[in-house]
Amino acid sequence: MTTELILKFLGIFLGVLARAIIPWLRKLREGKVRRFRKGYIYSAISSIILGFFITLLIFPQFVATGVGASAPSLESLLKLFCLAFGFGFGWHAIVSEAASWAGAFREPIEPAQE
Repeated sequence: MTTELILKFLGIFLGVLARAIIPWLRKLREGKVRRFRKGYIYSAISSIILGFFITLLIFPQFVATGVGASAPSLESLLKLFCLAFGFGFGWHAIVSEAASWAGAFREPIEPAQE
Protein backbone atom coordinates (compact mmCIF):
# COMPACT_ATOMS: atom_id res chain seq x y z
CA MET A 1 0.00 0.00 0.00
CA THR A 2 1.16 3.48 -0.72
CA THR A 3 1.34 6.30 1.78
CA GLU A 4 -1.39 8.14 -0.11
CA LEU A 5 -3.83 5.21 0.09
CA ILE A 6 -3.14 4.76 3.79
CA LEU A 7 -3.75 8.47 4.41
CA LYS A 8 -7.01 8.35 2.46
CA PHE A 9 -8.35 5.39 4.40
CA LEU A 10 -7.10 6.74 7.74
CA GLY A 11 -8.73 10.09 7.01
CA ILE A 12 -12.05 8.44 6.15
CA PHE A 13 -11.90 6.23 9.25
CA LEU A 14 -11.09 9.10 11.61
CA GLY A 15 -13.71 11.35 9.99
CA VAL A 16 -16.42 8.73 10.47
CA LEU A 17 -15.20 8.03 14.01
CA ALA A 18 -15.28 11.72 14.89
CA ARG A 19 -18.80 12.06 13.47
CA ALA A 20 -19.96 9.13 15.62
CA ILE A 21 -18.17 10.12 18.84
CA ILE A 22 -18.77 13.89 18.98
CA PRO A 23 -22.62 13.75 19.05
CA TRP A 24 -22.48 10.87 21.53
CA LEU A 25 -20.20 12.86 23.86
CA ARG A 26 -22.58 15.83 23.64
CA LYS A 27 -25.57 13.63 24.48
CA LEU A 28 -23.62 11.97 27.29
CA ARG A 29 -22.81 15.37 28.80
CA GLU A 30 -26.45 16.44 28.53
CA GLY A 31 -27.56 13.23 30.23
CA LYS A 32 -29.57 12.00 27.24
CA VAL A 33 -27.58 8.75 26.95
CA ARG A 34 -25.73 6.59 29.44
CA ARG A 35 -23.79 4.24 27.18
CA PHE A 36 -22.67 3.86 23.60
CA ARG A 37 -25.58 2.22 21.75
CA LYS A 38 -25.18 -0.38 19.03
CA GLY A 39 -26.92 1.96 16.58
CA TYR A 40 -23.89 4.27 16.61
CA ILE A 41 -21.62 1.34 15.78
CA TYR A 42 -23.84 0.03 12.97
CA SER A 43 -24.08 3.47 11.43
CA ALA A 44 -20.32 4.02 11.68
CA ILE A 45 -19.49 0.61 10.19
CA SER A 46 -21.82 1.15 7.25
CA SER A 47 -20.36 4.61 6.66
CA ILE A 48 -16.81 3.29 6.77
CA ILE A 49 -17.58 0.47 4.31
CA LEU A 50 -19.41 2.75 1.89
CA GLY A 51 -16.77 5.43 2.34
CA PHE A 52 -13.97 3.00 1.45
CA PHE A 53 -15.74 1.88 -1.72
CA ILE A 54 -16.45 5.44 -2.78
CA THR A 55 -12.87 6.39 -1.93
CA LEU A 56 -11.59 3.77 -4.34
CA LEU A 57 -13.82 5.26 -7.04
CA ILE A 58 -13.36 8.99 -6.40
CA PHE A 59 -10.07 9.54 -4.63
CA PRO A 60 -7.71 8.17 -7.30
CA GLN A 61 -8.28 11.57 -8.90
CA PHE A 62 -6.79 13.28 -5.84
CA VAL A 63 -3.11 12.52 -5.42
CA ALA A 64 -0.43 14.10 -3.27
CA THR A 65 2.16 15.62 -5.56
CA GLY A 66 5.76 16.49 -5.08
CA VAL A 67 8.00 18.93 -6.88
CA GLY A 68 9.26 17.31 -10.03
CA ALA A 69 9.89 13.59 -9.58
CA SER A 70 10.37 13.81 -5.83
CA ALA A 71 8.20 12.25 -3.15
CA PRO A 72 5.00 14.04 -2.16
CA SER A 73 5.50 16.99 0.15
CA LEU A 74 4.22 16.99 3.71
CA GLU A 75 1.83 19.80 2.79
CA SER A 76 0.22 17.84 -0.04
CA LEU A 77 -0.09 14.73 2.17
CA LEU A 78 -1.72 16.83 4.92
CA LYS A 79 -4.15 18.32 2.41
CA LEU A 80 -5.02 14.83 1.16
CA PHE A 81 -5.63 13.61 4.73
CA CYS A 82 -7.82 16.62 5.54
CA LEU A 83 -9.83 16.07 2.38
CA ALA A 84 -10.36 12.40 3.27
CA PHE A 85 -11.25 13.32 6.88
CA GLY A 86 -13.86 15.81 5.69
CA PHE A 87 -15.20 13.28 3.22
CA GLY A 88 -15.57 10.62 5.94
CA PHE A 89 -17.17 13.09 8.36
CA GLY A 90 -19.63 14.32 5.76
CA TRP A 91 -20.41 10.85 4.44
CA HIS A 92 -21.27 9.63 7.94
CA ALA A 93 -23.47 12.69 8.46
CA ILE A 94 -25.39 11.77 5.31
CA VAL A 95 -25.78 8.13 6.39
CA SER A 96 -26.91 9.17 9.89
CA GLU A 97 -29.42 11.66 8.52
CA ALA A 98 -30.78 9.10 6.05
CA ALA A 99 -31.21 6.61 8.90
CA SER A 100 -33.04 9.24 10.94
CA TRP A 101 -35.35 10.04 8.06
CA ALA A 102 -36.04 6.36 7.44
CA GLY A 103 -37.02 5.96 11.09
CA ALA A 104 -39.22 9.05 10.93
CA PHE A 105 -41.60 7.37 8.49
CA ARG A 106 -42.18 4.25 10.56
CA GLU A 107 -45.46 4.03 12.32
CA PRO A 108 -45.16 3.91 16.08
CA ILE A 109 -45.80 0.54 17.66
CA GLU A 110 -48.74 0.75 19.97
CA PRO A 111 -48.59 -1.21 23.20
CA ALA A 112 -50.88 -4.23 23.46
CA GLN A 113 -54.16 -3.36 25.11
CA GLU A 114 -55.23 -5.44 28.04
